Amino acid sequence: MAGSTPASPTVDAAVVVVPPKTRARQVTPWTDAWRRFRRHRLAVVSSVVLLAMILAVAFGPLLWRVQINDIDFTAMLQTPSRAHPLGTDDLGQDLLARMLYGGRISLAVGLAAMAVSVVVGTLVGAVAGISRGSVDAALMWLTDLFLSLPPLPVLLLIIYLFRDTLKTLVGPELGIFVLIVAAIGAFRWMITARLVRAQFFALREKEFVEAARALGASTFRVVVRHILPNALGPVIVAGTIDVAAAIITESTLSFLGLGFPPDIPTWGRILFDAKDVLDSAPHWALFAGGAIFLTVLAINFIGDGLRDALDPRRVM
Repeated sequence: MAGSTPASPTVDAAVVVVPPKTRARQVTPWTDAWRRFRRHRLAVVSSVVLLAMILAVAFGPLLWRVQINDIDFTAMLQTPSRAHPLGTDDLGQDLLARMLYGGRISLAVGLAAMAVSVVVGTLVGAVAGISRGSVDAALMWLTDLFLSLPPLPVLLLIIYLFRDTLKTLVGPELGIFVLIVAAIGAFRWMITARLVRAQFFALREKEFVEAARALGASTFRVVVRHILPNALGPVIVAGTIDVAAAIITESTLSFLGLGFPPDIPTWGRILFDAKDVLDSAPHWALFAGGAIFLTVLAINFIGDGLRDALDPRRVM
Protein backbone atom coordinates (compact mmCIF):
# COMPACT_ATOMS: atom_id res chain seq x y z
CA MET A 1 0.00 0.00 0.00
CA ALA A 2 1.32 3.42 -0.98
CA GLY A 3 2.53 5.60 1.86
CA SER A 4 2.61 2.72 4.34
CA THR A 5 5.77 2.13 6.42
CA PRO A 6 7.34 -1.27 5.84
CA ALA A 7 7.58 -3.45 8.87
CA SER A 8 11.06 -3.44 10.44
CA PRO A 9 12.83 -6.80 10.36
CA THR A 10 13.14 -8.72 13.58
CA VAL A 11 16.62 -8.46 15.14
CA ASP A 12 17.72 -11.34 17.28
CA ALA A 13 19.24 -10.38 20.59
CA ALA A 14 23.00 -10.79 20.65
CA VAL A 15 24.25 -13.48 22.93
CA VAL A 16 27.08 -12.24 25.09
CA VAL A 17 29.32 -14.98 26.34
CA VAL A 18 30.97 -14.04 29.61
CA PRO A 19 34.18 -15.98 30.13
CA PRO A 20 34.54 -17.60 33.50
CA LYS A 21 36.62 -15.73 35.99
CA THR A 22 40.21 -16.78 35.90
CA ARG A 23 42.49 -16.34 38.81
CA ALA A 24 45.20 -13.84 38.02
CA ARG A 25 48.63 -15.41 38.06
CA GLN A 26 50.62 -13.97 40.87
CA VAL A 27 54.06 -12.80 39.84
CA THR A 28 56.58 -12.68 42.66
CA PRO A 29 60.22 -11.63 42.49
CA TRP A 30 61.25 -15.28 42.73
CA THR A 31 59.00 -16.42 39.89
CA ASP A 32 60.31 -13.56 37.78
CA ALA A 33 63.87 -14.59 38.67
CA TRP A 34 63.08 -18.18 37.66
CA ARG A 35 61.76 -16.94 34.32
CA ARG A 36 64.96 -14.98 33.75
CA PHE A 37 67.11 -17.93 34.76
CA ARG A 38 65.36 -20.26 32.31
CA ARG A 39 66.25 -17.92 29.46
CA HIS A 40 69.94 -18.34 30.24
CA ARG A 41 70.51 -21.50 28.21
CA LEU A 42 74.05 -22.20 29.41
CA ALA A 43 72.91 -21.92 33.02
CA VAL A 44 70.03 -24.34 32.43
CA VAL A 45 72.29 -26.86 30.65
CA SER A 46 74.88 -26.48 33.41
CA SER A 47 72.21 -27.14 36.03
CA VAL A 48 71.30 -30.38 34.27
CA VAL A 49 74.98 -31.39 34.03
CA LEU A 50 75.63 -30.60 37.69
CA LEU A 51 72.50 -32.46 38.79
CA ALA A 52 73.58 -35.48 36.74
CA MET A 53 77.01 -35.45 38.37
CA ILE A 54 75.48 -35.18 41.85
CA LEU A 55 73.17 -38.11 41.15
CA ALA A 56 76.08 -40.11 39.72
CA VAL A 57 78.31 -39.68 42.76
CA ALA A 58 75.38 -40.14 45.15
CA PHE A 59 73.95 -43.34 43.68
CA GLY A 60 76.77 -44.58 41.45
CA PRO A 61 78.59 -46.53 44.19
CA LEU A 62 75.33 -48.34 44.93
CA LEU A 63 75.21 -49.59 41.33
CA TRP A 64 78.94 -50.05 40.67
CA ARG A 65 79.84 -52.23 43.65
CA VAL A 66 83.61 -52.28 43.34
CA GLN A 67 85.78 -51.54 46.35
CA ILE A 68 87.84 -48.40 45.89
CA ASN A 69 91.00 -49.88 47.44
CA ASP A 70 90.93 -53.35 45.85
CA ILE A 71 94.45 -53.90 44.48
CA ASP A 72 95.02 -56.06 41.40
CA PHE A 73 98.62 -56.05 40.17
CA THR A 74 97.59 -58.00 37.08
CA ALA A 75 95.44 -55.08 35.89
CA MET A 76 97.75 -52.13 36.44
CA LEU A 77 97.32 -49.04 34.22
CA GLN A 78 94.73 -50.64 31.99
CA THR A 79 92.90 -48.44 29.52
CA PRO A 80 89.08 -48.17 29.67
CA SER A 81 87.41 -51.51 29.04
CA ARG A 82 84.19 -53.34 29.84
CA ALA A 83 85.60 -54.59 33.13
CA HIS A 84 86.97 -51.15 34.03
CA PRO A 85 85.02 -48.42 32.17
CA LEU A 86 87.49 -45.70 33.20
CA GLY A 87 90.58 -47.91 33.34
CA THR A 88 92.80 -48.64 36.34
CA ASP A 89 95.62 -46.92 38.20
CA ASP A 90 99.17 -48.10 38.98
CA LEU A 91 97.85 -50.49 41.65
CA GLY A 92 95.14 -51.98 39.48
CA GLN A 93 92.39 -50.14 41.37
CA ASP A 94 89.20 -49.41 39.45
CA LEU A 95 89.11 -45.71 38.52
CA LEU A 96 85.34 -45.56 38.07
CA ALA A 97 84.78 -46.64 41.67
CA ARG A 98 87.40 -44.18 42.93
CA MET A 99 85.99 -41.35 40.81
CA LEU A 100 82.47 -41.92 42.09
CA TYR A 101 83.62 -42.07 45.70
CA GLY A 102 85.97 -39.12 45.28
CA GLY A 103 83.24 -37.03 43.71
CA ARG A 104 81.22 -37.30 46.90
CA ILE A 105 84.08 -35.86 48.93
CA SER A 106 85.02 -33.14 46.45
CA LEU A 107 81.44 -31.90 46.13
CA ALA A 108 80.88 -32.19 49.88
CA VAL A 109 83.99 -30.11 50.54
CA GLY A 110 82.82 -27.49 48.04
CA LEU A 111 79.31 -27.23 49.50
CA ALA A 112 80.46 -27.29 53.14
CA ALA A 113 83.17 -24.68 52.56
CA MET A 114 80.63 -22.52 50.71
CA ALA A 115 78.24 -22.79 53.67
CA VAL A 116 80.97 -21.72 56.08
CA SER A 117 82.04 -18.76 53.96
CA VAL A 118 78.45 -17.60 53.28
CA VAL A 119 77.37 -17.83 56.93
CA VAL A 120 80.46 -16.08 58.27
CA GLY A 121 80.50 -13.48 55.51
CA THR A 122 76.80 -12.74 55.86
CA LEU A 123 77.08 -12.31 59.64
CA VAL A 124 80.12 -10.05 59.38
CA GLY A 125 78.66 -8.02 56.51
CA ALA A 126 75.27 -7.65 58.19
CA VAL A 127 76.74 -6.45 61.49
CA ALA A 128 79.07 -4.06 59.69
CA GLY A 129 76.31 -2.82 57.40
CA ILE A 130 73.77 -2.12 60.13
CA SER A 131 76.32 -0.66 62.55
CA ARG A 132 78.14 2.60 62.36
CA GLY A 133 81.45 3.92 63.58
CA SER A 134 83.96 1.72 65.40
CA VAL A 135 82.15 -1.62 64.90
CA ASP A 136 82.03 -1.22 61.14
CA ALA A 137 85.64 -0.01 61.06
CA ALA A 138 86.88 -2.93 63.15
CA LEU A 139 85.08 -5.55 61.05
CA MET A 140 86.31 -4.04 57.81
CA TRP A 141 89.84 -3.92 59.22
CA LEU A 142 89.56 -7.64 59.99
CA THR A 143 88.23 -8.27 56.48
CA ASP A 144 91.10 -6.36 54.91
CA LEU A 145 93.56 -8.28 57.08
CA PHE A 146 92.29 -11.63 55.79
CA LEU A 147 92.27 -10.31 52.22
CA SER A 148 95.93 -9.32 52.54
CA LEU A 149 97.05 -12.82 53.56
CA PRO A 150 98.27 -15.20 50.83
CA PRO A 151 95.64 -17.97 50.90
CA LEU A 152 97.55 -21.00 49.69
CA PRO A 153 100.66 -20.73 51.93
CA VAL A 154 98.51 -20.02 54.99
CA LEU A 155 96.21 -22.95 54.15
CA LEU A 156 99.20 -25.26 53.83
CA LEU A 157 100.56 -24.04 57.16
CA ILE A 158 97.22 -24.48 58.96
CA ILE A 159 96.68 -27.99 57.62
CA TYR A 160 100.27 -29.00 58.42
CA LEU A 161 100.00 -27.73 62.02
CA PHE A 162 96.54 -29.02 62.95
CA ARG A 163 95.84 -32.15 60.91
CA ASP A 164 97.39 -34.57 63.42
CA THR A 165 95.48 -32.98 66.31
CA LEU A 166 92.11 -33.22 64.57
CA LYS A 167 92.83 -36.77 63.40
CA THR A 168 93.35 -37.75 67.03
CA LEU A 169 90.22 -35.96 68.24
CA VAL A 170 87.60 -36.94 65.66
CA GLY A 171 89.25 -39.58 63.50
CA PRO A 172 91.40 -39.45 60.37
CA GLU A 173 88.70 -39.01 57.73
CA LEU A 174 86.41 -36.61 59.58
CA GLY A 175 89.35 -34.69 61.03
CA ILE A 176 90.96 -33.88 57.69
CA PHE A 177 87.52 -33.10 56.20
CA VAL A 178 86.67 -30.62 58.98
CA LEU A 179 90.13 -29.05 58.79
CA ILE A 180 90.05 -28.57 55.02
CA VAL A 181 86.48 -27.20 55.05
CA ALA A 182 87.22 -24.80 57.90
CA ALA A 183 90.50 -23.65 56.35
CA ILE A 184 88.97 -23.04 52.91
CA GLY A 185 85.89 -21.35 54.36
CA ALA A 186 88.07 -19.12 56.53
CA PHE A 187 89.61 -17.59 53.40
CA ARG A 188 86.46 -17.24 51.30
CA TRP A 189 84.10 -15.21 53.53
CA MET A 190 85.61 -11.77 52.89
CA ILE A 191 84.03 -11.16 49.47
CA THR A 192 80.61 -12.16 50.80
CA ALA A 193 81.05 -9.83 53.77
CA ARG A 194 81.83 -6.89 51.52
CA LEU A 195 78.87 -7.65 49.26
CA VAL A 196 76.45 -7.92 52.18
CA ARG A 197 77.81 -4.74 53.77
CA ALA A 198 77.36 -2.81 50.53
CA GLN A 199 73.79 -4.11 50.17
CA PHE A 200 72.98 -3.12 53.75
CA PHE A 201 74.33 0.37 53.17
CA ALA A 202 72.10 0.72 50.11
CA LEU A 203 68.98 -0.71 51.77
CA ARG A 204 69.00 0.60 55.32
CA GLU A 205 67.86 4.08 54.26
CA LYS A 206 65.07 2.88 51.96
CA GLU A 207 61.47 3.90 52.59
CA PHE A 208 60.24 0.43 53.57
CA VAL A 209 62.99 0.14 56.17
CA GLU A 210 62.16 3.56 57.59
CA ALA A 211 58.49 2.59 57.68
CA ALA A 212 59.28 -0.58 59.62
CA ARG A 213 61.29 1.42 62.12
CA ALA A 214 58.49 3.99 62.47
CA LEU A 215 56.10 1.14 63.30
CA GLY A 216 58.33 0.12 66.18
CA ALA A 217 60.20 -2.83 64.65
CA SER A 218 63.42 -3.73 66.44
CA THR A 219 66.79 -3.64 64.70
CA PHE A 220 66.92 -7.44 64.62
CA ARG A 221 63.48 -7.66 63.00
CA VAL A 222 64.37 -4.95 60.47
CA VAL A 223 67.52 -6.84 59.51
CA VAL A 224 65.97 -10.33 59.33
CA ARG A 225 62.59 -9.47 57.80
CA HIS A 226 63.32 -6.49 55.57
CA ILE A 227 66.99 -5.91 54.73
CA LEU A 228 68.54 -9.38 54.58
CA PRO A 229 65.96 -10.95 52.18
CA ASN A 230 66.57 -8.10 49.74
CA ALA A 231 70.34 -8.59 49.97
CA LEU A 232 70.39 -12.33 49.23
CA GLY A 233 70.84 -12.01 45.45
CA PRO A 234 74.57 -11.21 45.49
CA VAL A 235 75.07 -13.68 48.34
CA ILE A 236 73.62 -16.55 46.28
CA VAL A 237 75.83 -15.66 43.32
CA ALA A 238 78.89 -15.42 45.56
CA GLY A 239 77.98 -18.81 47.04
CA THR A 240 78.07 -20.53 43.66
CA ILE A 241 81.49 -19.02 42.99
CA ASP A 242 82.68 -20.22 46.42
CA VAL A 243 81.67 -23.80 45.61
CA ALA A 244 83.80 -23.81 42.48
CA ALA A 245 86.71 -22.11 44.25
CA ALA A 246 86.54 -24.59 47.15
CA ILE A 247 86.66 -27.58 44.79
CA ILE A 248 89.69 -26.14 43.03
CA THR A 249 91.39 -25.36 46.35
CA GLU A 250 90.79 -28.87 47.68
CA SER A 251 92.17 -30.29 44.45
CA THR A 252 95.24 -28.06 44.80
CA LEU A 253 95.82 -29.16 48.39
CA SER A 254 95.47 -32.82 47.42
CA PHE A 255 97.75 -32.29 44.43
CA LEU A 256 100.39 -30.82 46.76
CA GLY A 257 100.09 -33.81 49.09
CA LEU A 258 98.46 -32.02 52.05
CA GLY A 259 94.87 -32.92 51.34
CA PHE A 260 93.16 -36.23 51.95
CA PRO A 261 95.33 -39.36 52.39
CA PRO A 262 95.85 -41.80 49.49
CA ASP A 263 93.14 -44.20 50.70
CA ILE A 264 90.52 -41.42 50.37
CA PRO A 265 90.42 -40.78 46.60
CA THR A 266 89.19 -37.25 45.96
CA TRP A 267 89.41 -35.92 42.42
CA GLY A 268 92.42 -33.82 43.38
CA ARG A 269 94.14 -36.80 44.98
CA ILE A 270 93.52 -38.94 41.89
CA LEU A 271 95.02 -36.19 39.75
CA PHE A 272 98.03 -35.99 42.08
CA ASP A 273 98.61 -39.75 41.88
CA ALA A 274 98.43 -39.66 38.07
CA LYS A 275 101.08 -36.99 37.55
CA ASP A 276 103.97 -39.47 37.15
CA VAL A 277 102.37 -41.57 34.39
CA LEU A 278 100.89 -38.92 32.12
CA ASP A 279 102.73 -40.31 29.10
CA SER A 280 101.91 -43.99 29.59
CA ALA A 281 98.43 -43.70 31.13
CA PRO A 282 96.89 -40.32 30.25
CA HIS A 283 93.38 -41.62 30.96
CA TRP A 284 94.15 -41.65 34.68
CA ALA A 285 94.54 -37.87 34.84
CA LEU A 286 92.10 -37.12 32.03
CA PHE A 287 88.99 -38.31 33.85
CA ALA A 288 89.87 -36.65 37.17
CA GLY A 289 90.85 -33.37 35.54
CA GLY A 290 87.81 -33.49 33.27
CA ALA A 291 85.47 -34.00 36.23
CA ILE A 292 86.97 -31.01 38.05
CA PHE A 293 86.85 -28.86 34.91
CA LEU A 294 83.28 -29.80 34.04
CA THR A 295 82.00 -29.26 37.58
CA VAL A 296 83.67 -25.88 38.01
CA LEU A 297 82.55 -24.75 34.55
CA ALA A 298 78.95 -25.77 35.24
CA ILE A 299 78.90 -23.99 38.60
CA ASN A 300 80.34 -20.83 37.05
CA PHE A 301 77.66 -20.80 34.34
CA ILE A 302 75.00 -21.33 37.00
CA GLY A 303 76.44 -18.36 38.86
CA ASP A 304 76.21 -16.27 35.69
CA GLY A 305 72.59 -17.28 35.26
CA LEU A 306 71.75 -16.44 38.87
CA ARG A 307 73.48 -13.09 38.54
CA ASP A 308 71.35 -12.19 35.53
CA ALA A 309 68.18 -13.61 37.08
CA LEU A 310 68.54 -11.80 40.38
CA ASP A 311 69.45 -8.43 38.87
CA PRO A 312 66.19 -6.43 38.67
CA ARG A 313 67.81 -3.84 36.40
CA ARG A 314 68.49 -6.37 33.68
CA VAL A 315 65.77 -6.73 31.02
CA MET A 316 65.55 -10.18 29.43
